[in-house]
Amino acid sequence: MSGPFPLYDNAALREAERRAAARSGDDFTLMQRAGLAAWHCALAHWPQARRIVVACGPGNNGGDGYVLARHALEAGREVRVLRLPGVAPRSAAAQRAEQACRDAGGQVADFSGAIGGAELVVDAVFGIGLVRPLADTAAAFVAAINDAGAPVLALDAPSGVDAGTGNVPGVAVRATRTLQFIGAHAGLATGAALDHVGACELATLDVDDDMLPPDSAVAEMLRASDLQRFLPPRPRNSHKGQSGRVLCVGGDHGKGGAVMLSAEAALRSGAGLVDAATRAEHVPALLSRRPEVMAHAVNAAGEIDGLAIAADVVAIGPGLGQEEWGSALFSRVVDSGKALVIDADALNLLAASPRPLHADTVLTPHPGEAARLLGISTREVQADRLANARAMCERHGCTVVLKGAGTVVAAPGRTARIIDAGNPGMAGGGMGDVLTGVIAALRAQGLDAFDAACCGALLHGAAGDAAALDGGERGLLPSDLFAPLRRLANP
Repeated sequence: MSGPFPLYDNAALREAERRAAARSGDDFTLMQRAGLAAWHCALAHWPQARRIVVACGPGNNGGDGYVLARHALEAGREVRVLRLPGVAPRSAAAQRAEQACRDAGGQVADFSGAIGGAELVVDAVFGIGLVRPLADTAAAFVAAINDAGAPVLALDAPSGVDAGTGNVPGVAVRATRTLQFIGAHAGLATGAALDHVGACELATLDVDDDMLPPDSAVAEMLRASDLQRFLPPRPRNSHKGQSGRVLCVGGDHGKGGAVMLSAEAALRSGAGLVDAATRAEHVPALLSRRPEVMAHAVNAAGEIDGLAIAADVVAIGPGLGQEEWGSALFSRVVDSGKALVIDADALNLLAASPRPLHADTVLTPHPGEAARLLGISTREVQADRLANARAMCERHGCTVVLKGAGTVVAAPGRTARIIDAGNPGMAGGGMGDVLTGVIAALRAQGLDAFDAACCGALLHGAAGDAAALDGGERGLLPSDLFAPLRRLANP
């Protein structure tokens, strides 16, 4: 799949499936298309696989598996179908698919504790039909799939993963590849689901466009190729004032590196001018590291006012601390009326003392900070990242960037976006400080708050991916992103 493209929740996809089946005459026609598409996917990626095990559940997802098994048999493959013990297909379409598989010579047996020798395992157990934790035999079935030592093709969604939210409440299939049907699932693009889906593909099953209109999407995915949507070439006669002025505020005692990272990231992302307001002790180091930053020692909160007035955007939070100095600066900056990017300690100050924010504000919480903003647990935040990003957006009336695997960007009146960029090497201190500077720079260059947040999260993730190509993910430093940031900011 190539982005940007729409992402849907389970309700929209079930309705599209119902309408498509009604238009085609019955469920079996759509099931045949799904099973054939799945077989073509298996052939494309594992053409040498001769011994195939298809794990089938009782619903229509299992029916898709039976259709795949029949095509594999007809192609001369050695196929075994395993199903949950004592659980026969429930729908008429799935029963018909099972019988067709048997008629083609398929062996259908109950799962008895092990998958056995296989060169490919197909997960057609539950699909999107289950959102509760798996237990007992179903959990053992899924565990056996994971332990089979063979690549796994999941149909529609890995069993045990909630395709609507991305939550993984218990044991779940760890697929090598997931083939989604009709439309792409929002939940499979973010959070814990990303450890289970492997590579994703989409088979639309020739369903007419009016069955799943784009305006029924709950989100849109963005990939690195979408950067050019936001970053046109600059005019030849550009000057620094046209690229905006960013003020980065932070760096209490012992935390100067955070604001330095934000300030340099703003420069590398194209801001025309960057000021940094920090503790006096950090000014020499900042000037030594990056003399292009205009560094200011700020001891009293009132000293920030003139700097804020001169700025187009203020980024506050990296290394700010939550003591008297940081709290006073935060209050003055919020009262300035400037466009804001709020991160790190500034988010914790906001959570402790909620206050109205300008609509131009961008909040950039990680899951722990999001939990404090919402008054819930981090686990609850991660259980439905899309819904919780929206909840923060509604509570504060501004744009929210919920960081993490599959970063979610939400804003009032806008379709949320999920970022398909970034890697585990970026899970380290200081990466968020870089993102803060990137978003502030893009906002200063004229993007509105939502587009700056989307482009910033995408640019940041893509830079992390580019940096990881040189040496790998483990040990990746925030400063490693600066060179690819500059390159990728000029698509």
